[in-house]
Parts: sequence; structure tokens; C-alpha cells
Amino acid sequence: MTQSVYFFGNGRADGTKDMKAVLGGKGANLAEMVNLGVPVPPGFTIACSVCVDYLKTGIVDDSLRDEVARNLAALEKSTSRGFGDPQAPLLVSVRSGAPVSMPGMMETILNLGLNDRTVVGLAQQSGSARFAYDSYRRFIQMYGDVVLGVPINQFEHLLKSKRLTGGVESDAELSEEALRNLVEEYKQLVRAATGRSFPMDPREQLWGAIEAVWKSWTLKKAVDYRRANRIDETLGTAVNVVAMVFGNMGDDSGTGVAFTRDPSTGEHVFYGEFLVNAQGEDVVAGIRTPLRIADMETRLPGAFTELLATQQKLETHYRDMQDIEFTVERGKLYLLQTRSGKRTAMAAVRVADEMVNEGLITGEESVRRVEPEQLDQLLHPVIDGAVRATPIVHGLPASPGAASGIAVFDPDAAERRAAIGDSVILVREETTPEDFHGIVAARAVLTARGGMTSHAAVVARGMGKCAVVGAKDMHVDIAQRRFTVGETTVSEGEWITLDGATGRVFAGALPTIPSEVIRVVNGQTREQDAPAYQSFDRLMKRSDKVRRLRVRANADTPHDARIARAFGAEGIGLCRTEHMFFEGDRINAMREMIVARDEMGRRRALAKLLPMQRQDFEGIFEAMNGFPVTIRLLDPPLHEFLPHGGEESKLLARQLGLSRPELSRIVDSLRETNPMLGHRGCRLGISYPEITEMQGRAIFEAAVRASRRGIDVRPELMIPLVATRKEFEHQRNLLVTQAEEVLGGMGEPVSYTIGTMIELPRAALMAGNIAEAAEFFSFGTNDLTQTTFGLSRDDAGRFLPSYVEKGIFPEDPFQVLDQDGVGRLIRMAVDEGRKTRPGLKVGICGEHGGDPRSVKFCHRIGLDYVSCSPYRVPIARLAAAHAALEQA
Repeated sequence: MTQSVYFFGNGRADGTKDMKAVLGGKGANLAEMVNLGVPVPPGFTIACSVCVDYLKTGIVDDSLRDEVARNLAALEKSTSRGFGDPQAPLLVSVRSGAPVSMPGMMETILNLGLNDRTVVGLAQQSGSARFAYDSYRRFIQMYGDVVLGVPINQFEHLLKSKRLTGGVESDAELSEEALRNLVEEYKQLVRAATGRSFPMDPREQLWGAIEAVWKSWTLKKAVDYRRANRIDETLGTAVNVVAMVFGNMGDDSGTGVAFTRDPSTGEHVFYGEFLVNAQGEDVVAGIRTPLRIADMETRLPGAFTELLATQQKLETHYRDMQDIEFTVERGKLYLLQTRSGKRTAMAAVRVADEMVNEGLITGEESVRRVEPEQLDQLLHPVIDGAVRATPIVHGLPASPGAASGIAVFDPDAAERRAAIGDSVILVREETTPEDFHGIVAARAVLTARGGMTSHAAVVARGMGKCAVVGAKDMHVDIAQRRFTVGETTVSEGEWITLDGATGRVFAGALPTIPSEVIRVVNGQTREQDAPAYQSFDRLMKRSDKVRRLRVRANADTPHDARIARAFGAEGIGLCRTEHMFFEGDRINAMREMIVARDEMGRRRALAKLLPMQRQDFEGIFEAMNGFPVTIRLLDPPLHEFLPHGGEESKLLARQLGLSRPELSRIVDSLRETNPMLGHRGCRLGISYPEITEMQGRAIFEAAVRASRRGIDVRPELMIPLVATRKEFEHQRNLLVTQAEEVLGGMGEPVSYTIGTMIELPRAALMAGNIAEAAEFFSFGTNDLTQTTFGLSRDDAGRFLPSYVEKGIFPEDPFQVLDQDGVGRLIRMAVDEGRKTRPGLKVGICGEHGGDPRSVKFCHRIGLDYVSCSPYRVPIARLAAAHAALEQA
């Protein structure tokens, strides 16, 4: 028969720390502590697989009942107490324990085994009737809530009434008589709420608690936690039945929670809290103000000395920072749990770094110890944790960080007010490329519509700006310059604060804490004065030693390029030239080109844009000295550069010498039903080859000018939205002609390559054919996801969350690469392309380039690089290292 129940205690254990899949984290670590000789109350663990079976059938097999009974008998023998014995009662705790830590998400019941007879025995055994009835009322409250479904607030109401009538402030001050009366009131409440008496049979209590723990795997909070942390739904939870030890037996007893290092900063100090004469839930619930763990040295000196030695023993054994729970019963220490402690990014990086220096772990292990996503906390400012505030609305956490500013509702206002020194937050229904200057001016962006890869999200992440998008409960009224959420209205000029890491929006200005890493990158703090940065930098260097996949950045300006290099980017994987057209007077020249009546008019306008583009490219080449720069030719449809009515249209008509009706007619002629699949990308360059010629000339002239200044220039020209080889060849030929004219005329050789962006399914399917002409591929996974799924990334945010919630999609495909569908197209294109052109350079430049799971996929299929926003470069570097270590 397969073993389902595992005993631990009195120097023997049926399990080890390596059995988390069987025993759950808590059960495996309890067994391991017994093996180490750490004082642990005895007990047994019911395997996780039993939970999975129970949730499928709702049946408890007789064989399992027999196995539990045998282990219960062993527990009675181990403790010299009897389960239900009125003279020497054995009481137990019943706790959950999944293979992956889910703190607070499932159920716990303490003091199980108490009834009207055993409470008398506990009083005699302990010498304190008050303690016994305090334990009994706690048990009825927990069991009534968790197992019997009596709302916890009804128990709390009775408890509060007892404090009021007794004239006391805390539960610990209630008299024995008050607790006896409270027990009876609790039992009456249970009978009134459930129609039956509180169960007095300890074995009935035990099975009720075990089944409740299994069922707690399906609680909404547990399901939500697993979804948020990507924990497998099929794991199930173990059930740990452990002999009770009591921290509420008097002033020589207590309970606490501690960490072997500071979980906030990573400092190597013993950190935690405890309470004298209390049970575990008192510390967690915050009913009483806990004491610092250091105060335990004077209150419980013997137990504290043993605890110090034990915590050091556990950290050394597990070779990681530990989170421990303990109880002291009449001076004797017991460990109830140990696990790897949750920690901030700052702490994770520091602990990993210092453990390498201490010889506890290797450099490669330190890389594994920090999750790539955690690094976001190091790279963006955060709201001061000391501040308490209630959010007015929630949206999608599109770009991390925190920012406060006055709400403004159009990009011009953002630019104007920022110019006079105001901190502004741009609030829009959704953003378009036309809002770019407003985004540049704003400290953060808030939109009512859009998803995680919408324009606002992509641009904000690329610029390292905080953004919350898709706040669907928010109604934006541009005409009235305000937004409303329920009864709350925020008008232009009023302060709001965004938390881009959580998607929360607050009224008013909340203080933020700047990132030390950012201060060093920006030159505001010296590296030697920034210990957090030093640990971060060492982690990055260790990551770089083990990774194969290169990491580039998506950067559109020299400033972005410099930031990317400071974060370790090894080139630019996507420079979007269209963003350069929205700054200053450039937009006027761009609009002049669009409304020109003939090619000559377009060329006149493009001649004005050429020196502007050349200047930007030269600055980017300088910032990326010695690294490749992939420049994507003009991609968006032309109508996005034009105003759509209002005063701006009137002003533009006057500037261009057009009547308002003429301008309106031009704008209308450019409007498309589905512009993302319309006249854009290489299609524009084929219709208007002079655009491609101007951009090619600007790139090559910038390359020569930079090269003459001693800069190692490595331009890669990328043709977007190619579906056929002939499209690519048409545009490539124009670029080659410009290269010959410029490089030949200036007498300066510059090596360059011309490739394409694979963002259409047909291009992926025809990759072998296209690779005969293209020298590199870069997968634009944002558009490739759109065109593969037939989804608009800006509009699908309305229903994609429900798709994920219902399990139709495992993840939002715009956030995490769809490896089965989109990924299959990518694999196919890589294989076919390299059959035609061995050594073909291949990367991705969509937003997925900064997603750790997508980075690992790119590593597995042999891509050469990923490209992401500058502020996600460290995340991608660490994810690439994880991928290499996992493969090894």
C-alpha cells in the first residue's frame, strides 16, 4: 500500500527537506528539523496527493482513516497524552502546507481536541484554568469559522462585548470567569448559526479540520494567489497534524516569528517579533503590539540563547535566509516552522551577494536566488511604505515605479505645465503616438483603456515612466477635464499618485523613495557610496558570466540609449524612428510631408526631416559605441501624425496654407477601418519610396559622421511588416542605393546589414524564402501575437482578463509569449531561415523581450538576443542567466 501519512518527532522522521512535492514545504521542513535535532513538537503529515484525490471525489478512504489512526496512536505514545483523555489530553494543531509557500492563503486550526471534559484536564495539567478556557474559546472560534462556516465577525462581536463589560482593553486581561462565559456564548452561537451543537468528539473534530484544510486549496484567495504567482493548480496541499505547544501558559511562555536576516534590507541581523503569554495568531493578527526579538533576551533569556543558535544552524543548513515560527512553553523552545523567507528585491540581492562572500553559496547559486521580476523594485521609485492610503481605482500595472503629479488631460497641457515646473500625470482614455510629447513631459501615465502592451504601456516602460493602464472603472471626460470613479471626481490640476507596480491610483500626493540603483545610473550618487548598487552590479556580472543570450534595448533617443548602456544593454534591438518625429518642430515637417500633393512636395518636407533624423542617429551610435544598433524604418500609418479636429487642426491648416475643409479631406482620406493591418510599414515605403530613401540617407550619413569621430558604428537597418520577399527586396534595393551614394560620396566605408521584422504569420511561414535576401530577423512579437490570434492588443484588454480567469487562455498572450502558437511560428521561422542562411542572426524586439519566461523560451530555441525597454535590461540579463543554468 502506498504511504500517505508520514510521522515526525522524538528523533525520527519519515521525510526530508527534499520531499516537498510529497509533504509540502511545511511538512518536509518539520521532518528535516527533526533530523537535524532541532526541537520540534511531534506530529504527522498527510501527503499532498491525498488532497488532490479528495477534491476530485469528496471521499475519505477507510485505508487513509486507518493510517491516520495509527499515526495518531504513535503521537499519543510520543507525548504520553491521550486524544480525548480528560486527565491528560493531547491537543493538536491542523495546518496546511503546499509544496510552494502560500503564506496565509489556506487554513489553520489550533487547540483541536478540546471539549467540555478535556478543558478540565488541560486546566489541571497546566495549573491554570484561565489558560485552559482561553485556549478553548480560541478553538471554538477558529473551528466555528473554518469548519462550520460561522462568520468570524460574530465571534469577534461577542469577544468585544466581553472586553467592554469587563472594562479591559485586551483579550489577555479577560478573567477566567469571563472566558468560561464566553465559551458558552460561543457554543450557543454555533448552535444558532448551524442548527447543531459544537462537536465534542475529538476524532470528529480532527476529520472536520483535515477536510477543511483540503477544501481551503480552492478558496478564492488561494486560487488568486496561485494565479498571481503562477503556481500549479494541481499540486494540492499537505495537512500537518502537530502536538500543541502553548505560548499562552504565563510569563515564562511566548510565541514569535523571526527571520535569520532582515527581509527588508538583507542586513545580516536576527530580525523578528514575539509576544509573551500568547499564541501564534496573536502576533499575526496584530491584536497586541509585539516586542522586538532582541527584547526576548531579557524576557525569556534561556529560550532566546537557544533560538539564536538554532536560527544560525538552520540558515547554515539550508544555505538561505530562513523565516521561522517558534513557541516557548514554560521556558522550553519549540520550532513550528522554517522556510526560505520572503524578501524584498533589495534584500534578495544583498543576501545572495553576502552569502557568496560568506562561502555559503556559489556565484551561480546567487544568480538563481534572485527572481528576475524582483529587480523591478530596484529600478523604480516606490511609494513610501510608511504611508497609509486607500486607492480610488485599480488598473493594470503597466510600468513599475511610483509618481505623484497634477492630473492633466491632453499632451499639450502636460508639456506646457511641465515646462513651467509642474509635476504632471497625463490622464487619457487611451494614448496614441500623437501623445508622445505629453508622455515625455509627464511623470506618469494613466489610461482608462488599453492593455499591458498598449501604446501607453509600451512607451512608458521604454522611458522608465510609471504607468497604470486599463483602469476600467474610471470614466475620463476630456471635455470637462476630469475623471470620475464612483462618487469620486478628480479635476485637472488636482494631485494624484500612481503605483505602477500594483496598478493602484491614489488621490493626493504621496511621498516616494528614489531607487539607489537609479541614482547611480543617472550619476546622482557615486558607486562607492551605494552598497545596494554594488550588490546589484556584482549580481549582474555573475549573470553575464553564465548566460549565452545577448540582451539589447528598445531605445529611440540618445538619452534612452545611454540609460540602456548604463543598465548593461549590448546594443539596440529596436530604434523606432517614428518617435523622433513627434518632438518640437519635427511634427510640422512630418505633417507637411503627409499633406503634400505630389512627390516633389514630399521630398521638400523630407529634406527638413533628414538633418533631424541624422542628428538623432549619430547620438545613438555614439551612446552605443561598439555595439549594434537596429533601426526600424517608418512603421505606423500616416494618419497617426495628424490632428483630428479642434484648434490644432485649425492652426495646422493655417501653417500649411490649406483651408480647413481641404485638411479635413486629407485626414479623412488617410483614415482606415483597421489601420494596424493597413497602409503602414514597408507598404508606406513602397508607396512613397522617398521616405525610405530619406531615412536610409540619414542613417548612413550619421554612421559616417560618427565613424569619423572614432566611434565604432554597427548599423542594422530593419524593414517592417514584410509579408513577401519582393516587398523586402524593393525596400532593400532603395537602401543599398543610398548606401552606395552616401558611403561612396563621403569616402568612408561602413559595414551594415539589412534585415526584416517578422511580425506577420506569412512572413514566418515564408522565412526560408525571405532569408535568401534578409541578413537578419527580428521578431516583432507584439504584432505577431496580434496577427496570429486575430486580437487587437488595445481593445482585447476588455475581455482578456476574463479569458485568463476562465482558463481559456493560461496567460495574457501580450504579456507572456504564447509558446505553443506564436512560439511555434518563431521556431519554424528560425529553423527555415537558418537552413537558407546558416548563422542567420535572430532576435526578438517585442515587449516579450523583457518577460523572464519568454526570455527562457528564446534561449531554448537558439535566438541570439532579446531586446526590451532599457529599464528591463537587467531583468532580461538575469532571466537569460537563469535559462542557461536551468539548461545546464
